[in-house]
Amino acid sequence: MADREKELAYSLFKFQKALKRLAEALAKEDDDLKVDASIQRFEFTFELAWKTMKRALLVEGIYCRTPRECLREGFRLGLIVREDDWLAMLDDRNAMSYIYSEEEAQTIFSRLPVYQQAFESLSNTLRKQYDL
Repeated sequence: MADREKELAYSLFKFQKALKRLAEALAKEDDDLKVDASIQRFEFTFELAWKTMKRALLVEGIYCRTPRECLREGFRLGLIVREDDWLAMLDDRNAMSYIYSEEEAQTIFSRLPVYQQAFESLSNTLRKQYDL
């Protein structure tokens, strides 16, 4: 296994671990702590997702610098299916990283199950495509 593929495998491992932690948070009983924890785990999972996608693109010889670039290239190559969902995730991650509003948190929290499915789809695609 080449160095880039090893980096991809390790990155995918970390991403899958974060995805599992997000699923655990979403499975908790509803309360304010669940919302806060789920959003924090979403932010962390998103970071690992796009960086894992970046490593997969590097294996293919494609260089991208920003999350938005990586999402567009990932969509073009079929690593992700619904580009609009991923771009919405990026916007939501940015919104929660810079400005915290309880109303906005509730709105983003309501979208997390869709985002979780997108994360799972990326994970499955990468495992199959790169035999990891």
